Amino acid sequence: MSASKPHRIVHKLLIANRGEIAARIIRACREMCVQSVAVYSEADRGAPYLASADQAVCIGPAPAAASYLCVDRIIKAALDTGANAIHPGYGFLSENAGFAARCAEHGLIFIGPAADVIAALGDKAAAKALARQANVPVVPGYYGDDQTNARLIAEAGFLGTPLLIKATAGGGGRGMRVVEDLAEFPGLLREARREALAAFGSENVLLERYLARPRHIEVQIMGDAEGRVFALHERECSLQRRHQKILEESPSPGLDADLRSEICEAAIRIGQVAGYRNAGTVEFLLEGSGTAAQFYFLEVNTRLQVEHPVTEARTALDLVRLQIDIASGRPTPGLIAPMPAHGHAIEVRIYSEDPARGFAPSLGTLAVWSPPTGPGVRVDSGVEQGDAVTPYYDPMLAKLIVHAATRPDAIDRMVAALEEFHVIGVETNIPYLLAILADPAFRAGETHVRFLDERFAAWRPADDVPDEVLLALAAQLLGRRGENSFAHAGSSSHSATRPGSAWNETGNWRNV
Repeated sequence: MSASKPHRIVHKLLIANRGEIAARIIRACREMCVQSVAVYSEADRGAPYLASADQAVCIGPAPAAASYLCVDRIIKAALDTGANAIHPGYGFLSENAGFAARCAEHGLIFIGPAADVIAALGDKAAAKALARQANVPVVPGYYGDDQTNARLIAEAGFLGTPLLIKATAGGGGRGMRVVEDLAEFPGLLREARREALAAFGSENVLLERYLARPRHIEVQIMGDAEGRVFALHERECSLQRRHQKILEESPSPGLDADLRSEICEAAIRIGQVAGYRNAGTVEFLLEGSGTAAQFYFLEVNTRLQVEHPVTEARTALDLVRLQIDIASGRPTPGLIAPMPAHGHAIEVRIYSEDPARGFAPSLGTLAVWSPPTGPGVRVDSGVEQGDAVTPYYDPMLAKLIVHAATRPDAIDRMVAALEEFHVIGVETNIPYLLAILADPAFRAGETHVRFLDERFAAWRPADDVPDEVLLALAAQLLGRRGENSFAHAGSSSHSATRPGSAWNETGNWRNV
């Protein structure tokens, strides 16, 4: 891996991203007295995060391929504005080793690990080889270089079913197929290869034993400028729909103290073997429970995660600030081992999507955007009331994070916050999230990666509420914001019909 190089202080930072993560990074820059440069596409002209930056540069038309994914335009914007560093945020170019290398070629500090580390860990087969080198268990499977159909068919026969075909260069469920019958393997292999080639430019795959109902556990790591790697505790990310996380929490209800320590130590060893610097996440699958539990390395995300506020809530660390300090070669006294952590934190992702139409993206103008406030409540958002939701980018509107002393208290606080999160103009997944939080199995901590498929496949939202009723309700609710405070956030009730609820006082309608 890369040898350490002399550091330069980050004094002007370009954020190669948009929306809520751009706003989050700009806020950290302002607190550190680092100048910030925001970039935007023509579709994002006038977006709220631009007003917070010291400078803003248009980098192209609305399609991401012509703007946020255009390396040449982003590099040029940094050089033209005198920025000496680039933060990629998450998504877009954040795990693109070529982009990190281009930054280095132009003398720009890349806020993240070195390009060769990104490349090594971005290939799933190579990452699993590193995990084995670090003495960390991996799911039994085939991770070899021989990608001939004959070899893959033979290896599938050796593994048996059920097995998983997975693109080595990808993520998000693309290039992935579950094989229940070996007779179907050749056809599913063709499908996975074709999808992987279109999405990632490589048709290489790996084969793994398919785990039926594992938990998805990830450990936040941070490699400092001195070469040390720290584990900042775990997050459970088992609640996923179509391989996309929608709720994350910490600590995991599925780990005891010994298993938690084992997983965190495994994550540290992987980071050390990789020569990791800056923020990253080591992901695991956990099968079984108690003394029969076994965890397996899954992959490393070489960037800041969407769910990083969960870790911030429990550790009181600013992960973005740490990233900038590490890239500048500064000491990081906040990183200690073991890292203290307090209470329970949960994050949900608020999407502009229509649950009644298979969660299709919902487009429109935010006629009402009224997020909750109160103790232990944080909202990271890149939108404001009056903004248009366009078809060009991910439909996530905001992240809602709560922190409380215990998991039951955090769940109740999240329910109360969601009930006070009022959005009109687009459909959202808020009713879906409230249904999950009310589920007895979720409340008991009995989660796994197929939890939503098994328990919520048939879920449908309540009947639509007429727009004129919603508008009247919104006006009434907004007028009462001072009265209906967050004082009841820690209540044991999780029903929208509890006494004092604005929904109870105005009828049986729900948020959209």
